[in-house]
Amino acid sequence: MNGTSEEGADKAESACFQTYGEAVDWINSQVPLLGIRQGLGRMERLMELLGHPERRLRFIHVAGTNGKGSTCAFLTEALLRNGYDVGTFTSPYITKFTNRLQYNGRDISEEDLLRLANRVKPLADELAATELGAPTMFELVTTIAVLYFASVVFPDYVVWEAGLGGRRDCTNIVTPVLSIITNIGHDHMEILGDTVAKIAEEKAGIVKPGVPLVSAVEQEDALEVIRGVCREKKSTLYLLNRDYRYAAEETEAGKQRMTFEGPFRRYPALPVSLNGPHQFKNAAVAMMALEVLRQYQAVQLEEEPLYAAFGHTRWPGRLERVSDRPPLLLDGAHNPEGGAALAEALRESFRYRKLHLMLGMIASKDHDGFLRQVLPLADTVVFTEPDYHKKLQAAALAEKADRILRELDLAPKVSVHSDWKTALDALLAECEEGDLAVVSGTLYLISDVRSWVLHRSESEKGW
Repeated sequence: MNGTSEEGADKAESACFQTYGEAVDWINSQVPLLGIRQGLGRMERLMELLGHPERRLRFIHVAGTNGKGSTCAFLTEALLRNGYDVGTFTSPYITKFTNRLQYNGRDISEEDLLRLANRVKPLADELAATELGAPTMFELVTTIAVLYFASVVFPDYVVWEAGLGGRRDCTNIVTPVLSIITNIGHDHMEILGDTVAKIAEEKAGIVKPGVPLVSAVEQEDALEVIRGVCREKKSTLYLLNRDYRYAAEETEAGKQRMTFEGPFRRYPALPVSLNGPHQFKNAAVAMMALEVLRQYQAVQLEEEPLYAAFGHTRWPGRLERVSDRPPLLLDGAHNPEGGAALAEALRESFRYRKLHLMLGMIASKDHDGFLRQVLPLADTVVFTEPDYHKKLQAAALAEKADRILRELDLAPKVSVHSDWKTALDALLAECEEGDLAVVSGTLYLISDVRSWVLHRSESEKGW
């Protein structure tokens, strides 16, 4: 029976995709045309059809509005340097589709992704013929990730970033050994809710019975929701400024250090390689998570590898310096909280004579809240747009900014270029000795600029 079934599966696989490109094109073609389709019904059915591979893995589930990716990067590096095999699942990707799915810091191979896509395709077709409907792009990628970790590489832990929200996000198909909610902010409000309490309720949907939660949420109305969920689920909550804390020691870019103090240990002069004061909080969340894993999972952590990990973590597109002449930073801040973090970093961590800013956004964001944070710092602002179907036109973004600039009585030099390469040339042309150039906004823009500056190539970019 098994031999016949496997032979049939092989035939089905051979009939699907012949190349990596074909597989990726199919996955990307499954973006819902009528908006995001949240809910776990299709994921539950896919896991059932595959024999529940997710039950064979130990997940660290990371949700939150901002800082998820950085926290995942700190966790991955720390576990790796302490001898553990680590799977990492993140989104969106910056350069190549395979970036989002890594084992021990290396992308999934094109061959493995092709083979797993061929395995999933017949199941997706089967679902499409039911009332559940066809799986979405993100559901397909999540399913492939589970299969990769559970049947190909077998990591000790999977650092598992939620896509959007938590409760109805398809990553919530897993029962983790630890949950993390980095923070609550104003993003995707059209889907998650128009108050921090409603957004917190969605994020807290990742909390599972008896599974500890580490969080840096600070708003009282959001905390009330999270505390209530943890009480209901009998999940121990480790909360910033109550159960653990940090203190910045040095904030200059490239030289950041902090003291971390938790319920179990204290780490003075801990290096934080990712730039910006906001990264202290992300590093503290990651460190508290590691301490919980030490207590609950008997994870072995040595001080020297931990310090090395936090001093060498990399995460592209987050206050990342990609050029020295002129100095050019890329930062994917795109909501009010991200704008505040970027502005704080530019004030406290960087030294420059003039600041030249290039901005591009997608349409469904709180642009005003972001712009109010960053525009007061800029001597030059270049407005552009990402090469993406949901882009906000450069002229429309400039019009929004003009209203805010007049309101705040600001008069930076402004230019508008719909082509982002032309905009980048205009940005760099403004830079003189001692100046700083920053490209910020949607990660769809950041990914294109990063690939072009570093490799003179186009990025695949996407979710």
